[in-house]
Amino acid sequence: MTNARALVAEIGRDLRPIEEQLLRHPYLQALEMGRVPREKLRVFAGEQYAVIKSDLRSVALLTSRFGGSPSRDFFLTVLQGERTALDNVQTFARAVKMEGSDLRAYEPLPGAHAYTCYMAWLALYGSDAEVAAAYLVNFPAWGRNCGRMSRSLQEKYGLGEAEVRFFDDFAAPTAEFEPAALAVIQGGLDRGLDSRLVRRAARLLQGYELLYWDTLHEASS
Repeated sequence: MTNARALVAEIGRDLRPIEEQLLRHPYLQALEMGRVPREKLRVFAGEQYAVIKSDLRSVALLTSRFGGSPSRDFFLTVLQGERTALDNVQTFARAVKMEGSDLRAYEPLPGAHAYTCYMAWLALYGSDAEVAAAYLVNFPAWGRNCGRMSRSLQEKYGLGEAEVRFFDDFAAPTAEFEPAALAVIQGGLDRGLDSRLVRRAARLLQGYELLYWDTLHEASS
């Protein structure tokens, strides 16, 4: 029987080169040096507003699909996090001079929106274990980058604590997240889910994460 923790650790090792690219990304380095023009921060706000709005619906669908299964509480917790993130990203957007009408008028860039499109695909067709594994592998690098963005936005761009709460919340995941995700993955494996599908979901989501930052960097230069 495949062990979820061992599988996730193996996936993490396989995807380490992508994680390294995420953690050394030139967009983050430029932000830390204050080289991203302030008006270009609106690109990040607009993209994340589109991402969170879509992901909120995707996780709501997952909650509906798996509401009668043991993975229900996992998705309910993620759903609440997305709901909070939607409020917080609008606070950040106002700090960079984007109001609600600006966010609604923003046109997402294809490369930056690929992540959330795949997330919608998983919500429709993926298993709960595939989604949990994709999240568990993807969230650490995203969280670390959010922590770096929070510090840079405060130190280089003068934003306040409330204005960077969007980043801080992602940078500090709850201690319960990992064991809850592992339990969902293990449940899928115990039901006979092919581990290749778990690997694929994690690999694709991590790849789309890198594409997001690449697109953001190109649009913000």
